Amino acid sequence: MTDTELLARADVLRHGRTPFVLATVVHAERPTSAKPGDSALVLPDGTVEGFVGGTCAETTVQLQGLRVLETGESLLLRITPTADAGAEGAGEPAEGLLTVANPCLSGGTLDIFLEANLPPALAFVHGDAPIARALLDVGRALGVDARPAAPGQPLPPDLGVVVVATHGRDEEDALTEAARAGIPYIGLVASPKRGTAVLAGLDLTDEQRARIHTPAGLDIGARTPAEIALSVFAEIIALRQQATPAGRPAAEAAVPHPVAESVDPVCGMTVAIAPGTLSLDRADGRVYFCGPGCQHAYADDPSRYAHA
Repeated sequence: MTDTELLARADVLRHGRTPFVLATVVHAERPTSAKPGDSALVLPDGTVEGFVGGTCAETTVQLQGLRVLETGESLLLRITPTADAGAEGAGEPAEGLLTVANPCLSGGTLDIFLEANLPPALAFVHGDAPIARALLDVGRALGVDARPAAPGQPLPPDLGVVVVATHGRDEEDALTEAARAGIPYIGLVASPKRGTAVLAGLDLTDEQRARIHTPAGLDIGARTPAEIALSVFAEIIALRQQATPAGRPAAEAAVPHPVAESVDPVCGMTVAIAPGTLSLDRADGRVYFCGPGCQHAYADDPSRYAHA
């Protein structure tokens, strides 16, 4: 895959709201097969597209890339075969730098920058009045993927925000669908009196009804459409910070489950359990390997690694 093809592929992933990590070699100490500027993409299923080194280096980038997708925090990864690097994850001489000892390398060291690319929070806004238009403008200014909701449009699985600002038109259906779908934030722009009446008439459980915020937004004395829109997103940000330690909305979650990991019984490397990871079955379960060398060594004499 050429650099142009890799960048084009990254654009397709962004357009499709697929999270990925862009791994770029920024420094290489010989002997290494990768050179500065080599790059690859790590996808949520563990697929690696591109080139950042041999099998073992790629395995390390795959594992750390999946971890970056979980945290959403980019980092500089140093892969080195030297013994003084310590155990995996033990050496962190500076914030944002992770040193991993990789016994498979041929003697060189690679510094690879892992850049998290997560889709922005996705928001649907119902309505076409000034407040609805202001919600779209303010949301986009804040980096939110704010879109006008179309009637009958299916709710995407990563939808994080639904705000209804239709001023009495078709509110019930939009609120009911969002509440039943478990959307993290649902807001109804209405006066306290009308908002209470609308909620009381919805065919929802008490728990679902309680998740709808009305009047939507923090009480900041907002009067104009732009100020009301600002108050709504201020409330979304405040609730987001309370709900997640990292301050990231549920819509930005990169992977549905924690990264599954295993330890290569031959070299001791930690590897991600993902499609394409080399493995063999044994009586007490499946074992996974960083590359074909370890897999062949294990297959030749499994008893040698029975303690692992």
